[in-house]
Amino acid sequence: MQAKWGIRGMAVAPHSLASESALAVLREGGNALEAMVAAAATIAVVYPHMNSIGGDSFWVIHSPGKAMGGIDACGAAAGLATKQWYAERGITKAIPFRGPVAANTVAGTISGWGAAYKLSKQGLGGKIPLSRLLDDAIHYAQAGIPVTYSQSSLTAKKREELSAIPGFAKTFLVNGKAPAVGSIFKQERLAKTLRQIATKGTDDYYRGDLAELLAQELTDLGTPLRLADLHRHHAKLIDPLELKHSLGNVYNMIPPTQGVVSLMIIGILDQLNLKRFKVDSTEYVHHCVEATKQAFMIRDQFVTDPAYMTKNAQSFLAPAFLKKLAKNIDPNKALPWGQGKGPADTIWMGVIDGDGNCVSFIQSIYHEFGAGIVLPKSGVNWQNRGCSFSLDPNTLNHLEPYRKPFHTLNPAMALFKDGRSMVYGTMGGDGQPQTQCAVFTRTATYGLDPQDAISRPRWLLGRTWGQTSDSLKLESRFSPWVAKELHALGHEIEMLDAFDETVGHAGCIIRDPSGTLRGGWDPRSDGAVSAF
Repeated sequence: MQAKWGIRGMAVAPHSLASESALAVLREGGNALEAMVAAAATIAVVYPHMNSIGGDSFWVIHSPGKAMGGIDACGAAAGLATKQWYAERGITKAIPFRGPVAANTVAGTISGWGAAYKLSKQGLGGKIPLSRLLDDAIHYAQAGIPVTYSQSSLTAKKREELSAIPGFAKTFLVNGKAPAVGSIFKQERLAKTLRQIATKGTDDYYRGDLAELLAQELTDLGTPLRLADLHRHHAKLIDPLELKHSLGNVYNMIPPTQGVVSLMIIGILDQLNLKRFKVDSTEYVHHCVEATKQAFMIRDQFVTDPAYMTKNAQSFLAPAFLKKLAKNIDPNKALPWGQGKGPADTIWMGVIDGDGNCVSFIQSIYHEFGAGIVLPKSGVNWQNRGCSFSLDPNTLNHLEPYRKPFHTLNPAMALFKDGRSMVYGTMGGDGQPQTQCAVFTRTATYGLDPQDAISRPRWLLGRTWGQTSDSLKLESRFSPWVAKELHALGHEIEMLDAFDETVGHAGCIIRDPSGTLRGGWDPRSDGAVSAF
């Protein structure tokens, strides 16, 4: 499978209809930000098990000659979301993963669309109406879309767990069963909500008629979210974290995301001169996994809502600190590994337009189908990101009103010394930094094209969506010798299918100084690279 080529614009997404929505906007003269808003709206409709407009999003953005930028569209915990509120409902040990009590944070993604749309007008001369950018999504929600195997199979796996959750069966099941692959799946209530956003603007979701409807629905279902929580929410423009790599500068999101983890891993490997090992060899995988363990230990000690952090995340990317972590890696032995952060259901997408404007974007509802609740009138499936909070006040990510939850989400971007730019990312909880490591090292360090880098077999240490074990998982296309040698080094090995969704849906676009674009999409997804 070869990388796709383009010159005037390119988009990659885990569902082909989303990348086509972005491409259509680019063809109409839209910029990368406008194209991504269109793709974000479409993916929320056509991949409903992976994300929704009831979730959060993060953006890393770059325009040639300008400073790197980003958008934090993460919602905070409700004002009522206290340990006492949960105790009054008999919940004292852990916040449940599902149901109304799991829906305790504001959904920020629509505010991110709004912030990106505003930036496109102010900084890039964007002229395409919001109604046009949401047009595809509205059509797909109203007229329906063919059900993918991914949606059908995941719905079947989660049917028993979620069917009793308010709104789930009515929205996602057909006669009590998962929809068949290829059958038409409609979301008329969501179409109406998207049409209202297209007409009244994204702010209506937080401070308009739609906000009042959402707040009433959330209250009636028994969540702690109220209208005041929606009113206080705004997307934030941020400066991303920056890693000074030997090949260039690499960027990712600030906390509460684990963007610093993704940067630390490739920073540690840069200190170790990874290229001395053959790509996909035992030594390559071992060092990538061990670097991941070092970065995860820092994550689990320090990374949380930045308002509660005791150290600046950027300090973890200092060369001296990375060198110290690199020295902890034993080339001949796997270090012990504890429990990971668990599953996450997410989409990553990238767009680069003909002028070189780059967007790396990620949108999520945390677990598959989020909290499982679907609001009865608006048709919004709400996230359960806040179930990652702890009810133990002595832990790093303990629950407090208005606190932002820890996020596995982290969209990545690189600007290389040779003038190339790259957007890349993936979905998948603990797997996100690891797959980013695979894509970055294979493209940047070893010079592989994006499609080859993504298609090659991948690994995963720990858990992601659909998995509960913390073993080192390898796709079966790895050489049997690699699996045997890794086991001999002390890794607990578990084999996956040849192309397994467990390792995430990755994507990558590279732009050369000439303007040539190369892109790769993940054959483990329903995605595509769209270009012209």
